[in-house]
Amino acid sequence: MPLTFTYTEGVLDADAAAAAGRKITQAFLRWHGLAGNKVMTPNVTMQIQTLQKRDALSGGEPVSAAWLECKTPSFALADRDIQVGFFKEATDIIEGAASGTLPRDRIFTNLVHTVDGSWNLDGRAMTNSELGERIAQG
Repeated sequence: MPLTFTYTEGVLDADAAAAAGRKITQAFLRWHGLAGNKVMTPNVTMQIQTLQKRDALSGGEPVSAAWLECKTPSFALADRDIQVGFFKEATDIIEGAASGTLPRDRIFTNLVHTVDGSWNLDGRAMTNSELGERIAQG
């Protein structure tokens, strides 16, 4: 389940961004009761990207900000309590990593659910049921 953490230069340094990425990944697994799951732990991936300030806009103007996008099967982040709790924790992590350089209102999160049957593990497209069976093994 790829998580993408993007931020504008100057908001975080590379080490702080990497540490935040690790914490967000761990929080994602924990909020789903999957911390330590041998199937899911290596399949929750994080891409960290830095943008030049001119390449990020808000209202058409350059902005210093951070974004977290989660792409998951439809059963992940489906429960409202998990959505609220995970995205709050992720925002807290990013805000803390920025050490005062980034206000909360410049941290954006979103979720994209994939179509059932389109999720790939080990080179094979799987349905939610098949994924559930694999996850249960871990």
